[in-house]
Amino acid sequence: MSADLIREIESKKKDMSKGQRQIADFILNNYEQAAYMTTVNLGRSARVSESSVVRFAHFMGYSGYPKFHQALQETVRNRLTAFQRVAVSNLLIGDSEVLEKVLISDQQKIKQTLDETKRESFNRVVNMLVEAKTVYVIGVRASSMLAQFLTLNLRMIFNNVRAIDVSSGGDVFEQLLPMEKGDLLFAISFPRYSSRVVKAVKYAQQAGVTVVSLTDNPMSPIAKGADEVLYAQSDMASFVDSLVAPLSLINAILVAISKKCPEQVSERLLRLEQIWDEYEVYDKDRH
Repeated sequence: MSADLIREIESKKKDMSKGQRQIADFILNNYEQAAYMTTVNLGRSARVSESSVVRFAHFMGYSGYPKFHQALQETVRNRLTAFQRVAVSNLLIGDSEVLEKVLISDQQKIKQTLDETKRESFNRVVNMLVEAKTVYVIGVRASSMLAQFLTLNLRMIFNNVRAIDVSSGGDVFEQLLPMEKGDLLFAISFPRYSSRVVKAVKYAQQAGVTVVSLTDNPMSPIAKGADEVLYAQSDMASFVDSLVAPLSLINAILVAISKKCPEQVSERLLRLEQIWDEYEVYDKDRH
């Protein structure tokens, strides 16, 4: 399917029946609301029957409304402005308890990520990181926190880890210039996708560098052409993104690497502890 379902709906309107055009018009004019509606609510809003909504999903090429609904949410999340995100999240939470709603949602995203992660892909990513000559890590805005966490912990194991500083646009490619075959770019991006990360992935691919992407779905622009892709569920939590599931997946990668290279990890951490003690990196006062 198209990476942008909204544009696809627009392009197919000429072939739709009257009822389908009513559904299409409502979605196109109110996509931020439609993406979170049930078949009943969408039908009422578009003034058609619930069965018409299901047939519309089939017309768009989906096996049923749930698949169409999921695709619409993924498309809309990358289109929503920060202002729109607040309005949509307030609508979803309603009068319910914020703490409970957000934490349960995070719990569900971790469970869904676990269920959908292919163990073969996960194991290949771990092996790629261990075998790479140099690992480059890039993430922008909210994803930069994930990139920093991954970089920090990889550096406790390997010497060959570089974080790409994305504070200035053009400088990114100067940092990527040393990349060569045998190196690996670990790219992280979730809606709204960063154009700088997308361009970095394309640059790495042209340089013949192995690319591993961590993103939310196969239609993500950094999933295309990557050597390996790991998918983690993210979600809106007001104007901010919930990235608990991607962080949990990164934790799993780090633990798997430590189990794969136990002697190297132990040696490195022992040396680091000695350095931390000598230079008083951590407060020794337990009280």
